[in-house]
Amino acid sequence: MKTTLYVLLSTIILMLAPGTVLGAERPNFVWLVAEDLSPNLGCYGDPHAITPNLDKLATQGTRFTRAFTHAPVCAPSRSGLITGMYPTTIGSHHMRSKLLQPPETFTMALRRAGYHVAWPGKTDFNFDVPKGAFDSTTNWVKNPPKQPFFAYMNFQVTHESQIRAPKDKYEQNTARLKPNERHDPARMPLPPYYPDTPEVRHDVAQYYDNITAMDYQVGDVLAELDRQGLSENTIVFFFGDHGWGMSRGKRWVYDSGTRVPLIIRWPEHLRPGSVRDDLVCFLDFAPTVLTLAGAEVSPKLQGQVILGDKAVKRQYVFSCRDRMDETYDRIRSVRSERYRYIRNFHPELPYAQYIEYMDEMPTMKVWRQLAKEGKLVGPQKLFFAPTKPKEELYDLEKDPHEINNLAESADHQMILEELRGVLDRWIEETKDLGAIPEKELVKRGLVADLSAQYEERIKRHPKP
Repeated sequence: MKTTLYVLLSTIILMLAPGTVLGAERPNFVWLVAEDLSPNLGCYGDPHAITPNLDKLATQGTRFTRAFTHAPVCAPSRSGLITGMYPTTIGSHHMRSKLLQPPETFTMALRRAGYHVAWPGKTDFNFDVPKGAFDSTTNWVKNPPKQPFFAYMNFQVTHESQIRAPKDKYEQNTARLKPNERHDPARMPLPPYYPDTPEVRHDVAQYYDNITAMDYQVGDVLAELDRQGLSENTIVFFFGDHGWGMSRGKRWVYDSGTRVPLIIRWPEHLRPGSVRDDLVCFLDFAPTVLTLAGAEVSPKLQGQVILGDKAVKRQYVFSCRDRMDETYDRIRSVRSERYRYIRNFHPELPYAQYIEYMDEMPTMKVWRQLAKEGKLVGPQKLFFAPTKPKEELYDLEKDPHEINNLAESADHQMILEELRGVLDRWIEETKDLGAIPEKELVKRGLVADLSAQYEERIKRHPKP
């Protein structure tokens, strides 16, 4: 009797231990991450997108229409993904900085729960990869690791550098495209804040061509999962790491810089072809994966579960912009399902500060030149205003491009006050480090001193 009771208790303890999911084989996880990608996919209703593999994936899972990053640029966005914490909380918020004592990555908790973690993609987190974060950094696609596993893959062909790539590199990137899959610059849609020039149209067309090239690559990975017999027990996440790499997209807290496509396929659990319109934040991914894996979820994580029985619906998402390479600024934003509120902590600084890397984009070059010549009209002039408003408020239903600032509208003061208060509480509760000068963070030993390289870049800036 005692032996039987002992076996029963041992079995129950084993079933309840971190790293197990009751009543089911633990799922594998695959993250497919495209760089610099807004929701410009066919399944999102974009008539210019040619993305059959991703459109098919959306029919097999759930498509999220309001998914957002917390930072509109790669390294701070990636640091939040891997830690499950806001960069402004841990100190990785400046683009091109180095956090000296990063927190634990969520992949460490997965490994303790018995998962094999394969991360062959970028490890540009604004900190060195902590020991024990991954099991493997080699390509896992042709030889999947032992199960259960978490595997990551990022697709660089959509990165901003590939939009402005020279012809030979572009042809290499898009070698698999058929003639009817290449986009005609003359037919490209332009946001109202862009000048309509050949350079801008060429950049947008090349962006769409790169998306189709990326879709081929995603199709290869999904086909390999099928071939290996892994698809039925693998939860696939596809998303962009932030908005498109075009000017006033990447690096900015508007929807153009923070809203991304998100498709999740989980066979037998998510209804095929379903759509969710609730707000989702990148910080939600870590606790969601850990929960579904049966792993321990640290109370330090700042997101919430979005799948399964423990899913919680959120009211707001937040995003931040701080120093971008050599150019300093501080901007914070909160977005509800309909409205976005932005606070510019340095309204005396223009939007269009010169950033060496950003200004390599032909669109940025011609836009800046036309601004100097006084040839911009209407919304095209907004980005080159000499100063910024202290606050911005946009109705995303009526104004998806965020060009009509309602912060001084008498009809919107209640919404303004609500979102202003929400942002104030978030700054306090998350212990936002943005107000602390970077030199002070260096003095405290939180981040490395990289100021010399930024000062050198600033010396090279063209004179106004």
